[in-house]
Amino acid sequence: MNPAFRSPPEQHLWDSRLEPDFAYFIATARGSRYRRPSLARKGTLDAESASAASVRDDTLIMNPETRLAELNIELPPAPKPVAVYRPVVIVGNLAYVSGHGPLKADKTMITGRVGADLDLEGGKQAARQVGLAILATLRADLGSLDRVKRVIKVLGMVNSTPDFLDHPKVINGCSELFAEVFGPENGIGARSAVGMGSLPGNIAVEIEAIFEIA
Repeated sequence: MNPAFRSPPEQHLWDSRLEPDFAYFIATARGSRYRRPSLARKGTLDAESASAASVRDDTLIMNPETRLAELNIELPPAPKPVAVYRPVVIVGNLAYVSGHGPLKADKTMITGRVGADLDLEGGKQAARQVGLAILATLRADLGSLDRVKRVIKVLGMVNSTPDFLDHPKVINGCSELFAEVFGPENGIGARSAVGMGSLPGNIAVEIEAIFEIA
C-alpha cells in the first residue's frame, strides 16, 4: 500500500496533503485550529501537523456564537411581526421559524424580482441576508445561538421571473451561511427551493426554517 494513503490506526487521521481544503473547512467549522502541515518526509506527518489535522476528534464542538465573532458577522435587528403570527414557535425540542425576508441592519429590505431587478448573485446575497435575519430571531428568542443543535429543514421562496430557473442556487446563500455558523454536520438540513410570482412587499426572498434546539 502506498504510505501516503495509510494513517496510523491508533490516530485515524486524514492525510491533509490529500484533502487540505476539506480538512481545513471541517476543522475551522468545528472550532478547532488547523495549520496546513509541513511534512518531515514523504508519506508522513510531523507530530504537530498530525495533531492539528485530527479533525475527527469528537471533543471539537461547533460554537455558533464564537463562529459569528470569528467570521465578523453582524446580525440585523430581530424583525417584528407585521401580521398575526409569531416569529418562532417552540414545540418540544424543535423551533419553527416563520417566513423571514432579507432584512438589513438599517431595517430596510432587499426588494426586487430575481431575473429582472436582481441577477443570480444579487438573489443569493438576499437569501444570505434572510439567513442573518433568521439567526437574529433565534438569538432573540433563545438567548443564544449556542442552543441550536442543528438545522432540520429550510424552505426558500424566490421572487422571480417566469423564465428564471436557478432558485436552488439563490437559496444556497442562506444554506451556506448556516453551514458556516453551525458547521457542515449540523448546519445543512433538508431543503426546498421554489419560485414565486410575487412576495410580500416585493421582497426578493422569503425563507422559513425548522431547527432542533437544546
